[in-house]
Amino acid sequence: MPKFPIDYNDLKPLGKTRERITAIGLGTWAIRDYKSAFEAFVEAIESGINHIDTAEMYGAGEAESFVGRVVKEVGRDRVFIVTKLYPYRFRSLEETLKAARASVDRLGVRYVDVLLIHWPDQQTAIKDQVRNLEAVAEAGLSRYIGVSNFSKDELEEALTATSKHEIVVDQIKYSVLDRRSEDLIPLALERGVSLQAYSPLERGQVAHVKLLSKIGRQYGKTAVQVALNFIISRPRFVAIPKAERKSHVEEITGALGWRLKPEDIELIETKL
Repeated sequence: MPKFPIDYNDLKPLGKTRERITAIGLGTWAIRDYKSAFEAFVEAIESGINHIDTAEMYGAGEAESFVGRVVKEVGRDRVFIVTKLYPYRFRSLEETLKAARASVDRLGVRYVDVLLIHWPDQQTAIKDQVRNLEAVAEAGLSRYIGVSNFSKDELEEALTATSKHEIVVDQIKYSVLDRRSEDLIPLALERGVSLQAYSPLERGQVAHVKLLSKIGRQYGKTAVQVALNFIISRPRFVAIPKAERKSHVEEITGALGWRLKPEDIELIETKL
């Protein structure tokens, strides 16, 4: 049997909220061709994908500006925006709010849907980082708050540090080839936290994994689609691959609407 129960939902809950986000979103790290990516992202939104992940670090703010252009094209109500601030931004309340306002301005919106600490700042107590993160929501710059690259212990500490707002997501590196973060799944299930998998395709490496291609042939799917489907089959998990071309969009959306059989999930778990 697979290690975890299979989640068959293509619309996943965000934390304990009533929000639902598509099991696959769009990542914006290291986009090389923003013109091509713009067409791809608009196509993805039109195809039903409803959330985009970005960060102030990506392209030194250029990725946020890009997302803003996409949002302007398709409409704010159709895009669930997640962005992240550098860890050092959370060393003071003034710096946190200043950086959050700058991100919102680059995105061309009044607020983001979720704002994350990009990774834990080793110079600042987690409780203090969370306090400043909550201030962003209090100021109306973000509807929800979350973290990124927080380990199980760090996430537990962050969850106990909140006062008015709950941590709804922990964004982590996760793929069929790198499942080190699976220890977060029981905690996420227990505490109602969503997990977002970045680098789910390992910069294209999964496309060359023979086992995934072999499994995919049984479903009429590619290795990439199998790799993404494996992730979204995990409870609480969504995947946020990058899509720079319309062909990418067609492939990643092809990972939705079906699920791997339990025996194939188990095969991936034991062989990769």
